[in-house]
Amino acid sequence: MLDENNTDNIKLYNEDNQEVEFEQIALVPIEEKTYAILKPVANMEGIAEDEALVFVIDEIDDEDCLVIVEDDSIVDKVFEEYYKMLKEEGIDVDDNNTQE
Repeated sequence: MLDENNTDNIKLYNEDNQEVEFEQIALVPIEEKTYAILKPVANMEGIAEDEALVFVIDEIDDEDCLVIVEDDSIVDKVFEEYYKMLKEEGIDVDDNNTQE
């Protein structure tokens, strides 16, 4: 499922137990945690078409689970690290990109 070479969409379930499909954009390791940047494949209420969400990979009951990150400072930190990773790979990134 979550693998830096994954090209398949990821299926998660929302609070209403409805399947939601995401495109995996990146896995970002920060301070002993791994974050996943995921973009909804279909339109989601409250999420812009060009917006992605940040999830932290957390262990719950001995299973890896994705938990959405709602703390804006952590989301900003994840995207800053992601843009840094892209630059290191020689990919041109607009420094003014921010996630709201």
